[in-house]
Amino acid sequence: MKDQIENLRRQALASLAEAKTVPELEGLRVKILGKKGELTGILRGISKLSPQERPEVGELANQVRDSINEALSLRMKELKDFALARELEAEKVDITLPGRPFSAGSRHPLQQVLDRIREIFIAMGYQVMEGPEIETDYYNFEALNVPADHPARDMQDTFFLPGGRLLRSQTSPVQVRTMEKQLPPVRIIAPGAVYRCDADITHSPMFHQVEGLLVDRGVTFADLKGTLEHFLHQLFGKKRGVRFRPSFFPFTEPSAEVDISCLICGGEGCRVCKGTGWLEILGSGMVHPKVLEKVNYPADVGGFAFGMGVERIAMLLYGISDIRLFFENDLRFLRQFQEGSRC
Repeated sequence: MKDQIENLRRQALASLAEAKTVPELEGLRVKILGKKGELTGILRGISKLSPQERPEVGELANQVRDSINEALSLRMKELKDFALARELEAEKVDITLPGRPFSAGSRHPLQQVLDRIREIFIAMGYQVMEGPEIETDYYNFEALNVPADHPARDMQDTFFLPGGRLLRSQTSPVQVRTMEKQLPPVRIIAPGAVYRCDADITHSPMFHQVEGLLVDRGVTFADLKGTLEHFLHQLFGKKRGVRFRPSFFPFTEPSAEVDISCLICGGEGCRVCKGTGWLEILGSGMVHPKVLEKVNYPADVGGFAFGMGVERIAMLLYGISDIRLFFENDLRFLRQFQEGSRC
């Protein structure tokens, strides 16, 4: 039996030295020292030995087990060190190579235009107010002098929701909510997303508006004209012509459409402006007395309101003919508007 144990030691140490992988080494450990391993199989016959031989064979078996375990540990460390070195070599980074370029993020062109509009009005003393995008019929229509049978409701296709709610078709409800909470003077703009059932190259079912409101004593139409002319000159340049045309909105009286001289032809007349030399840019007017009555404002106050589409302004500023480009997330399109780049 002693010879069997010694032979097992020699064979085991040789096999361990030749093992190439950690899984192979683990398999040898189980084969040699496991419960059903070769050493265990030899020691099962120890009961057949004489009482004098058993201690000697047991001591030898322990020595062999210890030597095999030691060889296992050393070989395991060697294989793990080798595997780690190979992995590090494969993952080594050559720091002398040039860095890989990556795309830097930038504000969306619509956000850039919206931020510029905010900056201009904040500089004129306006506050920025926000409100819910899911509105009631009262705030979206009735409080703005648009009762249920008013024909102006046909001018905009509204997304109606269950329970009498709707997706706001304009940011004007923010003006009403502000006046309910604040006595004059009021000087605010209300930027945000609005929704209408309309979609083509110049319309989107979701787009952005900025509406403005100023209410105080002694406010005239001249104040409205001066405010909008200053705003448009700041946005499009001081040489840009501005004109007001009579129009109709149920929540303002009198009302006016505001045009600027064509950005393409400079007012000479071209296909973009349909030969008129002018481009429509926003709607405006003096706040209708019935709107002020709804919020219980004193009879001696008045004001003006205006509203513009952010996409419309961005299309004119950047010479874009299809509104859908703003929402398609095409990086080739969006990269043209990174701050610091030229369109």
